Amino acid sequence: MIEIQRRSPITIWASPVRIESRDRWTVVLEYGNEGAGPWLVDLSHRPKWDLQDRDISQVSSFGIPMPQRPGTCRLENGILLNRVNETRASVWCLKGEAPEAPEGSAYTDTTEASAFLALAGNNVFCIAEKLTSLDLADPGKNPPFLLQGPFSHVPCQVVVLERNGQGGIVLLTCARGYGQDMVHSILDAGEEFGLRPAGEDALEKAMNS
Repeated sequence: MIEIQRRSPITIWASPVRIESRDRWTVVLEYGNEGAGPWLVDLSHRPKWDLQDRDISQVSSFGIPMPQRPGTCRLENGILLNRVNETRASVWCLKGEAPEAPEGSAYTDTTEASAFLALAGNNVFCIAEKLTSLDLADPGKNPPFLLQGPFSHVPCQVVVLERNGQGGIVLLTCARGYGQDMVHSILDAGEEFGLRPAGEDALEKAMNS
């Protein structure tokens, strides 16, 4: 029986130097000549779910209590739980082994349906402000936090995971069909700052630094 291979909606024209096969995805761990950042990382292979419940404040996911206010997030053991509104949350697996899919009709797997990108390293907020009017540097919000709105004119969920001046980590998801155009616009906006494609290990490095 032939297994159907899973493919990212994004093609990055760079030379991978380390890859691995994971759950029928081909995952780039490292590209050649990644430099010291900033980096753009394709995370579309990472598991993601949409969670909806009438009383979502009382719901926990993977043992993580639900953030109590829309726009707030919680990161535990590589799982990021984002409170979207009064009845909805999103769940993103950022690192480690992919967990078993949660049971119940409240969860919808969105992995195949969406593109998932990370901007990490120096000057990521300078790059982002060229592409969105969302205030990712709002001093009144402590990371991690969620914003919703246009990024490069595309409806997105955007999470500021870490922020240190103009450096940090920004994550975003959008509908799968916009993924390739999103990569082109981000790389164009980041060219003056030395933005380069990077493999999954670059995000791991940024999260642990």
